[in-house]
Amino acid sequence: MADYTGFVEAAEAFVGLLRDNLTPEPIGNRELISLCSPHESENNQLSVFLYHIEEDPHNNQAGFFQYSKDIQQANPSNFHMTLLVTAHSKAPSQLKEADQYRMIGAVIQIVKDNPILDRKYISGSLLDSDDELHISVERANFDHMMKIWNNTASPYKLSIVIRLESVTIESKRTRTISRVGDVEISVDQKDV
Repeated sequence: MADYTGFVEAAEAFVGLLRDNLTPEPIGNRELISLCSPHESENNQLSVFLYHIEEDPHNNQAGFFQYSKDIQQANPSNFHMTLLVTAHSKAPSQLKEADQYRMIGAVIQIVKDNPILDRKYISGSLLDSDDELHISVERANFDHMMKIWNNTASPYKLSIVIRLESVTIESKRTRTISRVGDVEISVDQKDV
């Protein structure tokens, strides 16, 4: 189980996977792939932006589990992350589109080749978890993508949606319980 830092750790692990597999070709430098908004990409060639988190309704259980002898802890919650991966070409205008197509094609290839994120990319509190992080390309229709881009003055840039499942976030909620110390049993007998 991860701490509240699990979301950033999972996103950084995905960026690590991209950095190892996209450099030196089609992106020349690891630092040109980063976690940032696609609208504020500045010097990046590939931005990874967490834009949606949803709780997994199938893998979450209400209640508590026994943490220690006298303490119970609330069950953890499972979440899915939706990431927007956007290509930002620095090539001359006549080569810009082809450069972006290559970058996005390479990202899709990496995701398809690595459906489960290798543990070597995971750090922090996620490392203490035995959970596997599953990566997939999510189907997003054109209207959905346009809604993401229409809220800004930025022109649309080639993007894909990546789904990262399952990030388990530990609860800090606990309760103290006391064990039964004495039992007194009495029987009332009535005359028949």
